[in-house]
Amino acid sequence: MRKNLKLLGELQEIDLKVDGLRGEKEGLLAEVANLEQQVAGVQSEIAAKNGELAALEEERQRLEESLAAETDNIARSEVRLKEIKTQKEYQAVSKEVSTAKKLKAELEEQILQKISQIEELKGDIAGGEENLRALEENVAGQKGEVQNKIEQLEAAIVADTTVREAAAKGLPASVMRRYGLLREQRRGIAVVEAKDGYCLGCNMQLPPQLYNTLFRGDELIACPHCQRVLLLRQEEKE
Repeated sequence: MRKNLKLLGELQEIDLKVDGLRGEKEGLLAEVANLEQQVAGVQSEIAAKNGELAALEEERQRLEESLAAETDNIARSEVRLKEIKTQKEYQAVSKEVSTAKKLKAELEEQILQKISQIEELKGDIAGGEENLRALEENVAGQKGEVQNKIEQLEAAIVADTTVREAAAKGLPASVMRRYGLLREQRRGIAVVEAKDGYCLGCNMQLPPQLYNTLFRGDELIACPHCQRVLLLRQEEKE
């Protein structure tokens, strides 16, 4: 049983180390996801601005088509003015020409505003694309460094898992089942040290008779408070 207790202690240390490595790996993967999210965010902003630009271009085109139509109307009306014989008709056509010229001026002003908005938006897009290229380059470098760390962690996890499997083979199946269940129930910690009459897992005082039994090391003893397997270190025994 002393051998089982020793193996359980070793197994716990390995599992906690692997848990830490996996946690670190998850943190690095989250870091990579965050970097990718930053790039996606900038790409989304640029796409939105390109959508605005396309809408502005369409509006400008419609305005230019309307301007061209009004210009034609004015030209035709001015030709008619030269052919008109009556004063009443002349005044009516003149009014049409005046109204059309006013509308033409308004259309020209709107077109200038659209052109200004388009140029400003194109500048924003160009700046955004330049920032995106710099960000992508920076992110690629960071992702490369993070990926190297992840690969190192994965290699360490594989090595420690191999050692764990060797330790687990030396333990009875019933002990491993109990150990695994405790790990699930107690946030990964199934084996804890007992010291100075206390369980270091829950910091509760152990019954003196139970604590004294630990010195024999001939059975697996659980803390009556947290149910974790208690382990007495050699220095405590001495």
